[in-house]
Amino acid sequence: MMHRFSRRSVSAALRAPATRYRIAAAAPISFSTPIPVSAVESDNSTRWYSAITGGKCNTTRHSSQLNLKNDLFLGSRYESTAAASDSGNPPPPPAEKYEYQAEVSRLMDLIVNSLYSNKEVFLRELISNASDALDKLRYLSVTDPQLSKDAVDLDIRIQTDKDNGIITITDSGIGMTRQELVDCLGTIAQSGTAKFLKAVKESKDAGTDNNLIGQFGVGFYSAFLVSDKVVVSTKSPKSDKQYVWEGEANASSYTIREETNPENLIPRGTRLTLYLKRDDKGFAHPERIQKLVKNYSQFVSFPIYTWQEKGITKEVEVDEDPAEAKEADQDEKIEKKKKTKKVVERYWDWELTNETQPIWLRNPKEVTTEEYNEFYKKTFNEYSDPLASSHFTTEGEVEFRSVLYVPAASPMGRDDITNPKTKNIRLYVKRVFISDDFDGELFPRYLSFVKGVVDSNDLPLNVSREILQESRIVRIMRKRLVRKTFDMILGISMSENKGDYETFWENFGKHLKLGCIEDRENHKRLAPLLRFFSSQSEDEMISLDEYVENMKAEQKDIYYLAADSVSSARNTPFLERLLEKDLEVLYLVDPIDEVAIQSLKSYKEKNFVDISKEDLDLGDKNEEKEKVTKEEFSRTCDWIKKRLGEKVANVQISNRLSSSPCVLVSGKFGWSANMERLMKAQTVGDTSTLEFMKGRRVFEINPEHPIIRELNAAFKSNPDDEDALRAIDLLYDAALVSSGYTPDNPAQLSGKIYEMMGMAISGKWSTFDSQQSASQPPQTETLEAEVVEPVEAGSQK
Repeated sequence: MMHRFSRRSVSAALRAPATRYRIAAAAPISFSTPIPVSAVESDNSTRWYSAITGGKCNTTRHSSQLNLKNDLFLGSRYESTAAASDSGNPPPPPAEKYEYQAEVSRLMDLIVNSLYSNKEVFLRELISNASDALDKLRYLSVTDPQLSKDAVDLDIRIQTDKDNGIITITDSGIGMTRQELVDCLGTIAQSGTAKFLKAVKESKDAGTDNNLIGQFGVGFYSAFLVSDKVVVSTKSPKSDKQYVWEGEANASSYTIREETNPENLIPRGTRLTLYLKRDDKGFAHPERIQKLVKNYSQFVSFPIYTWQEKGITKEVEVDEDPAEAKEADQDEKIEKKKKTKKVVERYWDWELTNETQPIWLRNPKEVTTEEYNEFYKKTFNEYSDPLASSHFTTEGEVEFRSVLYVPAASPMGRDDITNPKTKNIRLYVKRVFISDDFDGELFPRYLSFVKGVVDSNDLPLNVSREILQESRIVRIMRKRLVRKTFDMILGISMSENKGDYETFWENFGKHLKLGCIEDRENHKRLAPLLRFFSSQSEDEMISLDEYVENMKAEQKDIYYLAADSVSSARNTPFLERLLEKDLEVLYLVDPIDEVAIQSLKSYKEKNFVDISKEDLDLGDKNEEKEKVTKEEFSRTCDWIKKRLGEKVANVQISNRLSSSPCVLVSGKFGWSANMERLMKAQTVGDTSTLEFMKGRRVFEINPEHPIIRELNAAFKSNPDDEDALRAIDLLYDAALVSSGYTPDNPAQLSGKIYEMMGMAISGKWSTFDSQQSASQPPQTETLEAEVVEPVEAGSQK
């Protein structure tokens, strides 16, 4: 079994009933709430100090007056009345040196060099340790009030020195004794650790992905991800002395000494001081620390304060210009006013960083819609309210809390169907953020548009991707999250405001259709949510329930037709007989519709039937009439099949046509015309499969149509007549186009049409003009005579 060494110490102190630590049980101590200016200026006997300012926390002190110390960097300290003068103090006892347990040394090497790709998780781990220390103090204080006799608030404080690259994390939790420091920070007394180290090494050697999703579980030792040196100063209420633990990243030993400097004494708890590596000093910026706290530890149950620079805008007097003052004196009527200007005074103070209350821990009856919407916008950086939300707690075999949202719009410029890693689901373990980088472990790909938070106390703390994929807890969570999501979407569909579901379907309808293809287990939940246009509702989409309600009493199947648009579907010859019988047909105009419907197969015991395929049964067969018709046209069908050759698999009498002479239908198990068109449009496709699937086409003729009757007569009189054979070719090409297929040779088809047009209109209008000319007598044109005067020879004019 993989050892959860990240969250619990396995030392001798751990085995004691009154002591329970994680490996990083050391948790920084923090103290009271931020002190206002008035409080700082008062003469209280107990004051908070900051080593950054070198004295009392003066909120009006400018940042340029800060006196940073290299040897002492405290978030705050408690003014001790028992501190003796430096001259009277005895020399401090020497520090004792301890060797790390071998497995701890290997663990530190693994953490620093192999395990983590994201270093910023160190702060989350240390804050989680601090929270554990505070939790333990609060728990033990119930039976032993003496543990919390010092009136110090339970909180966590983080202070940074960006110039020197130092971070100090302080908590007012349970603290540790000398022996607990040795047990918790120097040894790992569980054989499971060795197995874990071996498993990680083997996975690394095998080249597999050993990246931990949450990178959760190494506790205190994660400090060495960014630190060259770590100093732990801790005071347990069970001990009168304060001890200091010091260790370096690549050392095989550590030291423990007693704290004798009165400047460094704390009433209770633990202070971690991290001396950052050169490349990681950027973590010491106050803004970055605040951002990391809000991202990972926003919902820790104890207040977290960070040391931030602030500013106060004040108006100050400005010296008057002597020239202006002289002019003012000359004019007695002008009232003199002192000139002022606004300046910003900078100061440092504590700022509460995790002020947001976890909304999922509250009673859903006490949370308003506005609060849900505000949490949604703040957590997921959204500007508009969600369409719906679902807040629930699952108890029993697996316990977790969750708040889920359906967005009002799909993300711009990104197709979440092809990119399931949307970071829309944020996983928490005991209110500590683990990860939002999932690939279908908590939600299937087609529901990737759903946003929300999931908080579980049952998940293992070493949350690797392999654990998520194999964990029975995760499978149960996934099933219940999906079920709640469907309930939420169904609620939108049943809302009085129909526009809400229209908006949802426009944005996320394709996701649900993809679900029909990928998730067979939830077909019964998906099918009622689908919407389609139909032959009786071309302007407004209908549900499958509405279709079933409108079905004829004798109708056994749900009919559908796939096309590229509603207008194309409306004008196809496949609909003629169904419209006459007032049978409704679903129009599948989205490319994914046909595959989704074929995956469903049936709905409420009604099979889906494609009206563009062979063997269509409309339930009105007249066997005697069909028998007579087949006898009359059977040889004509064979004649047409012989002419068309391999272009069609068969020629038969149609029962779906009323006004068109013929239609080309696809085989029962082959691609429809719409599917063939989509497959041809694929960038990468298997041409051999395309030829196989489109091979079977059936040419159906309408025996009631005049053209077919003329061809039947032509076959009986002269089957070798060239005009009749060309008419068959043209009929096939016309049926190819009207049925939605693409002609193999469009130019040849055009030539046949031009030829037939030429035959049809040859001499029609020219004969009419010649007859009109012959019926009218010729008209004589009257010419005027021109008088020419005689000219003598040799004369000039």
